[in-house]
Amino acid sequence: MAKNTASKKLLGFFNTLLQPAPEINLTPRTAVWKRNKAALWHYAPASKKYSIPIFLVYSLVNQPFILDLGPQNSLIEALVNSGYDVYLLDFGIPGYEDKDITMEDYITEYIQKGVKRALYHSGADEITVMGFCLGGTFAAIYAAIADEPVKNLVLSVAPVDFSIVPVFDKWADELRNGEGSLETTFDAWGLIPAFAIKSGMRLFTSPLYYSPYLSLLAKADDEAYASRWKRFNHWTNGHIPFAGAALKQIHQDLLKDNKLVNGTLTIGEKKASLSNIKANLLAVASDNDRLVPKEQILPVMDLVSSADKTFHLLQGGHANLTSEGKVPDYMDKWLSARSGKI
Repeated sequence: MAKNTASKKLLGFFNTLLQPAPEINLTPRTAVWKRNKAALWHYAPASKKYSIPIFLVYSLVNQPFILDLGPQNSLIEALVNSGYDVYLLDFGIPGYEDKDITMEDYITEYIQKGVKRALYHSGADEITVMGFCLGGTFAAIYAAIADEPVKNLVLSVAPVDFSIVPVFDKWADELRNGEGSLETTFDAWGLIPAFAIKSGMRLFTSPLYYSPYLSLLAKADDEAYASRWKRFNHWTNGHIPFAGAALKQIHQDLLKDNKLVNGTLTIGEKKASLSNIKANLLAVASDNDRLVPKEQILPVMDLVSSADKTFHLLQGGHANLTSEGKVPDYMDKWLSARSGKI
């Protein structure tokens, strides 16, 4: 029996690895706005139960299909099935011609204009902005300068305090002290290639990237697990290029000068102070997150002016969204009470 089980796992392991890339973004959607490579996708619920739509902002280092990984493994699908009107801002994959796009551009020309379009398209009076990882950082910066009616702000594993570096802290100190610089590298490359982004992320999270394959080998006889693993691994390895001007601004304003926490960040002519944020706030961290530890997120709780603010600590790692076909309980309870139930 043990031999048969081992053989089945080994067969499932290689079958999973050799399968073609899985289908992604399966939740029905319509593009309602486009700018350059970016698209604003609308996911309409079959039965709308809430008047306040949700605007999703993902990071720039991966494609956002982690939010719509597959049936029963999709946060977007779960939100739509719960009756929310959902919009996803997909920044797209930049080319060399996009090398001069700055962090400020992403916030004002993409996020802010995308929110305006979502409000117009939905006819809603207010909106929920939900950001993930660096997309959450951008969402917080946007909320700090927004003229639009942001009712709720959800920041999921989003770094805010960049004075805390989970690994390579000595190297980070040298960069802050001017003893080293990456800016010449950003200028020389213009567009930071995907392989460099992937290598940088792996240095922080998994320098020796083999444990996911051991996890697959241990459960490869479970078809549901193997299917989800295939989709997740496809996303994990799907890093995309990064506009050099944006990374240069992030490096200077956030990583080196920590302006978001210090209250000195400006976007255009506006001061992007977190104290400007009065929206209901849900900040989410994971207890086993090597990339964005909870200490990078917690300071936001004291820096915003929100009267209604909640911090929630998840069990798990960085990409910890949903695997049960439903909105996580903590998020469902928080959102449903603040989204204008119809």
